[in-house]
Amino acid sequence: MRVYISHSHADAQFAKKLGAELSKLGLEVWDSSEQLLPGDNWALKIGEALEASRAMIVLLSPDSMKSGWVRQDVEYALGDRNYEGRIFPILVRPTADIPWILRKFPMLHADNPTEISKQIARALKQEAVGA
Repeated sequence: MRVYISHSHADAQFAKKLGAELSKLGLEVWDSSEQLLPGDNWALKIGEALEASRAMIVLLSPDSMKSGWVRQDVEYALGDRNYEGRIFPILVRPTADIPWILRKFPMLHADNPTEISKQIARALKQEAVGA
């Protein structure tokens, strides 16, 4: 299953660590800081990645909550049935600006990328078995 990681540039290091852990668990990860290159048509590549992904991790921080890209990613996932039950908000740094809709999802905390990746992989596996 492809997992899309939505984050701000300020949270790229955590996204990279988390993506590596998820990959070790057999998940395909799409992270803009890894897949987007200078000169790429970013909007097109992000759109293709969103269409091909089936789960989204949203890294929450003051920076990500100011990012128009992150907000667009979340809006897309909330409106696409392919992401139903597979949106995982992770609090990387405290912020008061978390949209109300994301507060309805179980909130993970960025204490340990290895443990978080295991929790997400477990949830996705249980969801796939139940489908």
